[in-house]
Amino acid sequence: MMRKFEVIQRIEKVGVVAVIRATSTEEAKRISLACMAGGIDAIEITYTVPGATKVIEELTNEFGDDLLVGAGTVLDSETARTAILAGAKYIVSPAFDLESAKLCNRYQIPYMPGCMTLTEMIKAMEAGADVIKVFPGSAFGPDFVKAVKGPLPQAVLMPTGGVSIDNVDKWIKNGCIAVGVGGNLTKGTSDEMTNSAKEFVGKVKEAREAK
Repeated sequence: MMRKFEVIQRIEKVGVVAVIRATSTEEAKRISLACMAGGIDAIEITYTVPGATKVIEELTNEFGDDLLVGAGTVLDSETARTAILAGAKYIVSPAFDLESAKLCNRYQIPYMPGCMTLTEMIKAMEAGADVIKVFPGSAFGPDFVKAVKGPLPQAVLMPTGGVSIDNVDKWIKNGCIAVGVGGNLTKGTSDEMTNSAKEFVGKVKEAREAK
């Protein structure tokens, strides 16, 4: 079993999580394979997907630790527990939920709640959230991260929403450990997705080296 810090290290290493809103297991698998071919080995299966639990289970069974499968859009601790039992290695939520934070801590699974204000971030960090998902990232943009890092240099941030190939370097330079990317990465043919993945991974690497 992967330990909590190993999961976070893996996500930070590549710096990109593919957010997948597929309509079937087959589609999720196709997107996952395309992302893996492009160097992204962390994916988030959102619970807006029909049968998300089954998708998580099948991907985990098929790829094991080669693919870091997380659950997204997790609104409550019941869903979090279901996802963990299916094999989810981390839990992502659009908003902070104390019961979900407690549950994830109990089972030593990283919890990444969506926060937008400093109050929410501090509350989430106090509850043991490992990574703060800046969401929706499109609302404020990369400069917001720099502003947050002033009073909260210890905050571990990952934006989702509003991350594109044109601004991914700014998010990283301003202090994010990784970014979550949905539609800008997971659309098109398998080859197009693989190329997008390579491009995102490359941009993150460049941004880190330029820091």
